[in-house]
Amino acid sequence: MDGETLAARIEEELGPGGRLAAAIPGFVHRPQQHEMALAVARAIEEKAVLLAEAGTGTGKTFAYLLPALLSGRKVIVSTGTKTLQDQLFHRDLPRLKEALKIPVRTALLKGRQNYVCHYHLERNLAHGRFATAEDAALLRLIARFAQHTASGDKAECSEVPEDAFAWTFATSSRDNCLGQDCPHWQECFLMKARRAAQEAECVVVNHHLFFSDLVLRDEGVGGLLPDADLVVFDEAHQLPELAAVFFGESLASSQCFELVRDARVEALVAAPDFRPLREAIDAFDKAVKDLRLSLPAETVRWPRQQALEQAAGFASALQTLSASAAALREALASQQERSENLPRLATRAEALEHLLAQWGEGEERFVHWVEAVGTRFTLHRTPIEAGPAFSRLLAGGERAWVMTSATLAVAGSFAHFRRDLGLFDEELPVQEGIWASPFDYRRQALLLVPQGMPEPGSPQHLPAVEEVAERLIRAAEGRAFVLCTSLKAMQRLGEGLRARLGAGYTVLVQGEGSRHALLERFRTTPHAVLVGSQSFWEGVDVAGEALSLVIIDKLPFAPPDDPVLAARMARLAAQGESPFALLQLPRATIQLKQGAGRLIRSERDRGVLCICDPRMATRGYGKILWSSLPPMARLREVARAETFLAALAREAGGGSAPPLDAAGGETQ
Repeated sequence: MDGETLAARIEEELGPGGRLAAAIPGFVHRPQQHEMALAVARAIEEKAVLLAEAGTGTGKTFAYLLPALLSGRKVIVSTGTKTLQDQLFHRDLPRLKEALKIPVRTALLKGRQNYVCHYHLERNLAHGRFATAEDAALLRLIARFAQHTASGDKAECSEVPEDAFAWTFATSSRDNCLGQDCPHWQECFLMKARRAAQEAECVVVNHHLFFSDLVLRDEGVGGLLPDADLVVFDEAHQLPELAAVFFGESLASSQCFELVRDARVEALVAAPDFRPLREAIDAFDKAVKDLRLSLPAETVRWPRQQALEQAAGFASALQTLSASAAALREALASQQERSENLPRLATRAEALEHLLAQWGEGEERFVHWVEAVGTRFTLHRTPIEAGPAFSRLLAGGERAWVMTSATLAVAGSFAHFRRDLGLFDEELPVQEGIWASPFDYRRQALLLVPQGMPEPGSPQHLPAVEEVAERLIRAAEGRAFVLCTSLKAMQRLGEGLRARLGAGYTVLVQGEGSRHALLERFRTTPHAVLVGSQSFWEGVDVAGEALSLVIIDKLPFAPPDDPVLAARMARLAAQGESPFALLQLPRATIQLKQGAGRLIRSERDRGVLCICDPRMATRGYGKILWSSLPPMARLREVARAETFLAALAREAGGGSAPPLDAAGGETQ
């Protein structure tokens, strides 16, 4: 279908009297959605890159799906989360296909860890060693699920939580997959999903899988994803960070422990009489644990040099781990003729050995750093700039790219996003569009920056946040999110609010259950408050009366001691640029927009966004932050916000609706 015809079809389908309005209950014509769909159609026709910021409520999903499906081209849609991936595939695509009456074949494809592996499930049921009786019981439930599921997707196994450790015994990894040598190759759930993806016109994936596929192709391995004429990245604000991760390398303790687990099972089955192999496995297992013990017990994110200087035993633990990986490889290779799995395990040990050696080398283009959280660690090798590699990806084929999110621009500019992803190549046509939310924020929401708040970093700041939060939460009768910029602040505010609010309120804190479970409790519990950190700043949708207050403890500037951020800042400074203006401020702005976006999710929602950071009003860069947020009425007095929230609470209980201007907010 050519561009003119595609545009004409979009006019027919999306217009006020179009087919979508007639076929989809509750569908409302939105000019912003209409304009964005036409922009996507132009990008498809011109094989261009489109950067599209579409505010909450715009309907951006249909705005890119409609021209994609009507174009007749091969399409890959990549989402930021598996939750959004499932929503697209199971809800949005079927509704649109039914409305359009077009027979487009669609497929859902996730990473291999999301699919039951018959081989590893069977093997671990027979020979696995489980840390708890619960793991063994859950694995039996997974086995029952595997007997009747058509997809093998663990998201469909309601009896076993998706984050349960037992899934590691029932799924494969790139390292331990037997490929065509597997006795279950024909009925493999993953291969069925991949075959369906190859045959479909529209494939829904997630960003992690998309980038993993890029790495495979770059290494000369056949890609998992089909070639496409159009690639759409939804939640595209995540791309800069993800590109840095996937264009680098990492070695996680979890990879090491998976090798230990698989090697123990194989040694028991194939080489039970070869004691040196068991000893090598035990030594490697101990070396992994000792490396974590050589670092401080608290969470650390250190450049390599800092770890070598400040953690007394780290250098020797690193050497021991490398030596034990080599010894394990040798022991596995010496027995490789005894089973088909032993040589594969030797190759995995060799790969870990190689990663450890690379991490020990100095390279100007990469940041080498270690992250330790709880009992886990990861050794990272991250490129200082991911833009060049990403721009080569975009320029490497004849296809269109659409990158969309509610939060891409800073004060109306995409400059920071272009810079992060190297989108300045004159040979690569880049188009831009910003479509504001159709919501009436001046009528629906107040933005409160409390007068007299202490500066972040002062000992008085967090107690002041706690006091303001208590006042607002009581006025709103709960129904509040408290979004924190650090886990430490989250824990302190969670504890403090529980003590202040008492038994009449339910204070839920991130980490006390899965995100899904906490959100369900929040939605269904009267007088509920949810205190969260990074996990709840984006991808969380609570529409309606359950949420009328969002409190943010301070502006979300990344800590300057983050190793990758510090290296990027140093490079910009060396080039005579401003690291704050070009890096720190844009990233904080995008994060703040994400947090603010939790409040108003529909035309009927109303509430208060409270940002407990005086720098919004006292620093010059505050103007950039204000102009990047939705145009809410502004307040400085907490008492006025209390009055408005109390009126909203009365309305939720059956009273009359309060006028927004009763709070006295400024609307400029």
